Amino acid sequence: MFRGSTYLSLDAKGRLAIPAKPRERLLAAGDANLILTVDRARCLLLFPVKTWEVIERDFADLPAFDEVARSVLRLYLGHAEEVEMDAQGRILLPQHLREFAYLDKRVALVGQGGKFEIWDEQRWKDKTLADLDDRNIGEMAMSSALGKLKF
Repeated sequence: MFRGSTYLSLDAKGRLAIPAKPRERLLAAGDANLILTVDRARCLLLFPVKTWEVIERDFADLPAFDEVARSVLRLYLGHAEEVEMDAQGRILLPQHLREFAYLDKRVALVGQGGKFEIWDEQRWKDKTLADLDDRNIGEMAMSSALGKLKF
């Protein structure tokens, strides 16, 4: 499980150093290779390969002639790239994916259980404030699966 937020800098080549604790977890699980893809929120998603392979199997079961399913496949599979941690625990974020997520220098690496989100630092802070200020969050929770969450 990956949790918490860490603020990091990309180097001049667009590499991101995975922090020590999650890097150790990934390496212990044999996950030096990761999958990077886009998200509708204009951030990047970073998955261990083993987790991603389960998702790909689920994607394979989607109906081929369903336009919504095809859009989801185009977005998530069409932008998926395998990246490998180097000896220093860094991954290269390809330029086109950095541009998609507005990533420049400072980023937020946000644990989301089985994956990470990678946000531009300021956009992450703005999103967090907007979520905190959303007066309709209770209503949204009741109209979704969040209504079952006990927190």
